[in-house]
Amino acid sequence: MHRPPTAEAEVAAELAVVRPGLVPRYSAGLPGARAAVLTRLWRALSHEPLPWVAGRDPGPEGLTLRLGDGRRLHGPAPDPYATAAYVTAVRLDEVTYDDPARLMTDLAVAHGTAFATELDHSVASLALSRAGQEPLAAAWPVTDWEWEQRVVDGHPYHPNCRSRPGFSVAEQLAYGPEHGPLVRLGLLPVPAGECLVTGVWPSELRDGERMLVPVHPWQEEHVLKRSCERGVAAHPLMSLRTLALPDGPHVKTALSARLTSSVRDISVYSISLSATLSAFAETLAARLDGLLHFTRTEGAITADSPDLAAVLRESPQMYAVAERGERVVPVAALPTTDLPGSPGWLADFARLALTAGLRLLDLGVALEAHGQNLLVVLSASGAPLRLVYRDLADIRVSPARLARHGIPAPALTGRIVTDDVTTLRRKLFGSLVAGALAGTAGSQAVLREALGTAVRDLPRTPDLAALLEQPLPAKALTLMRLSPGTPGDQWTGLPNPLR
Repeated sequence: MHRPPTAEAEVAAELAVVRPGLVPRYSAGLPGARAAVLTRLWRALSHEPLPWVAGRDPGPEGLTLRLGDGRRLHGPAPDPYATAAYVTAVRLDEVTYDDPARLMTDLAVAHGTAFATELDHSVASLALSRAGQEPLAAAWPVTDWEWEQRVVDGHPYHPNCRSRPGFSVAEQLAYGPEHGPLVRLGLLPVPAGECLVTGVWPSELRDGERMLVPVHPWQEEHVLKRSCERGVAAHPLMSLRTLALPDGPHVKTALSARLTSSVRDISVYSISLSATLSAFAETLAARLDGLLHFTRTEGAITADSPDLAAVLRESPQMYAVAERGERVVPVAALPTTDLPGSPGWLADFARLALTAGLRLLDLGVALEAHGQNLLVVLSASGAPLRLVYRDLADIRVSPARLARHGIPAPALTGRIVTDDVTTLRRKLFGSLVAGALAGTAGSQAVLREALGTAVRDLPRTPDLAALLEQPLPAKALTLMRLSPGTPGDQWTGLPNPLR
């Protein structure tokens, strides 16, 4: 059967035109990229509640999935917390697959064709991301954006870890943080009367009666289809659409492209709540004895459209004491250091993160504390001192729990407000434990050891009991991509590393 050109081939052809010197390294990196994406996909096939998987049979030689149509899919024993690419091939009946996109195509499940295209993009973009990398310098970065740009492989568990459909090779090289570019953000003038502004919009982003809205250049060209006469240079951070401005603040821009799972626009809803959430976070931080700080939202703006909006936040570096040699490091960048391999370091970090996260959960706030939103302040010697959290748009707030502690509930509405215990625990445990801590540990064995040490001295609350005794919640990322008609998050339970 004739197959259309793959994203791997298309990227190679474009790369030969725009950066021919990278072609050999890109081609050499494809097998490793396929294994990295296949490892993430095998995690999903092994653990998510996919309706066409009828059963799972572990054995001495690995795991066999019984599919609903009678076929058998066999692969290695899964480690749901592994970040190394340990799955190089799986076998569907008698056919061996090392290409995740080809496997998904031949599984022939509902919505699998579109997902296979995304997997194809993920492999090609991951190989491209790795192709331009030089060995990491021995000295740690000084700036916040340099830390962010060390995260090359993207999401540690999502098969679409580097999927960037809609981005040409030239655009990936120009805008992808792992390629180290300097990006020109457009400044689009919009009449003040057409804008919703919360917080304080700075004077340098005003022009008389017009507001200057920062716009990502991809958004300028592909969505707004207009160019901005004025602009400012900025360094892209790991989320790609958030960039560090020269004078320090970070700007989150609308980027209406599907990256990983979601279209990255900025809803009018999130703009309207941003100032309220930022002020609320400051009151919460005061109750945490310096364990955790929240980056302050300075201002947010939308021209009544999720395609034209921006949020200005202070840099997390504000919470490091430079005179003491402190650094603020995104948790996703920790594996690029030698810290997680140090005896006891991961247990100390896990204890700090769980203490802060569980205290906030008890107060009534569940953080989306994955490796991108959560940062750790390190001492000059690398010891974890305290935490910094950014981007409040996806937290969950429980008015009932707040009331139990005498905390006035902020004026919030919509999805962010819930008293459902399962929803609150999923939000925190799925992001912090199954995400940030697991991604830093890199394997079930290491995670088990670190958590086992970290939880010994924690207060035995009902939330901690649920963490210790129940399967660990994690977003069913592949199920979500294969269920385009089902809104919101879907979940699975991973083997609890503490049981």
